[in-house]
Amino acid sequence: MAGYAIISLGGKQYRVREGERLLVDRVATEEGDTFHPEVLLLAGDGKFELAPKGTPVTVKVVGAALGEKVRIGKYKPKTGYRRKTGFRAKLSQIEVQTIGAKRAAAPKKEAAPAKKKEAAAAEAPSKLPAGYADMTVKDIAASTAKWSAEEVAAALEYERAHANRKGALAALEAQEEK
Repeated sequence: MAGYAIISLGGKQYRVREGERLLVDRVATEEGDTFHPEVLLLAGDGKFELAPKGTPVTVKVVGAALGEKVRIGKYKPKTGYRRKTGFRAKLSQIEVQTIGAKRAAAPKKEAAPAKKKEAAAAEAPSKLPAGYADMTVKDIAASTAKWSAEEVAAALEYERAHANRKGALAALEAQEEK
């Protein structure tokens, strides 16, 4: 499904196909580099997908150019006021390389913290209160009064070795002093 795409660049929308070159307002990417513009629609084979995720359009910046000269004239009758000025827009020439190619799947970040929690729970001393690894600082501060001295010491050791949360450390150290 890679017929055409509608992309957004510089506040304007363009309908593009693979291999197509076009002039757009100057982009910040260096000449010869590629980038992925925002894709608004991906269509082809009688199907379409609005705002697709994970199916980028890869665009290469081919060069820079100046647009057509625009002349601006100002005139006010009966006063002799005449001004003439103009400008040329700075443009980038881009080439659409691929449409709808899947990006390389990035490693999931959620899997690593889950493994760390399991490893930390396995390393934790046996005197640690039940469910300590999943407790928030507020939960720890509220429940330290109910814990034995061994549990407080184990939690303090765990906190210094793994999480090092200031609020939890303060609550545990205050309970340990009592």
